[in-house]
Amino acid sequence: MIERLFHVSETPGLTRFEPRADARGRNLVWAIGESRLHNYLLPRDCPRVTYHATATTTAADRAEFFSATSAESVVAIEKRWLPALQATPLHVYEFAPAPFVLEDAIAAYYVCAHAVAPMSHRVVASPLLELLQRPVELRLVSSLFALRDRVVASSLGFSIIRLRNAQNAE
Repeated sequence: MIERLFHVSETPGLTRFEPRADARGRNLVWAIGESRLHNYLLPRDCPRVTYHATATTTAADRAEFFSATSAESVVAIEKRWLPALQATPLHVYEFAPAPFVLEDAIAAYYVCAHAVAPMSHRVVASPLLELLQRPVELRLVSSLFALRDRVVASSLGFSIIRLRNAQNAE
């Protein structure tokens, strides 16, 4: 069964989502499953490293990455993005799941090859408060690169989003 599906945008009033070309030249509408919605409750250009334990995550990785938290997932952003996170309202559009197919189970990405209209829309006036109400730990770091390297080398499920916007300072 497909989970609830969403699209998060800084743009209000969207009534139709048209397929757009992806990196592989496929024209698709993208949606995020509710299980990973927290990865997108941030300003669009905010670089982030997100991760969660999966069925194949080792005990050592659980201890290293989750020993200080009871959260199910971690979203790490650079400290400099906190003001934008506090000040950028987001628009969360929900789609009917029927036309979508799962593209990536770890990231909870779903795709559809034709235009779709959202079935609902809500404004998230404070993405920071929205994140804090979820079973997610928000980590503020000076640089994402060392964390990225450790997460990629681990047995965790992860998404690395907009890293091209990160500061290169270690």
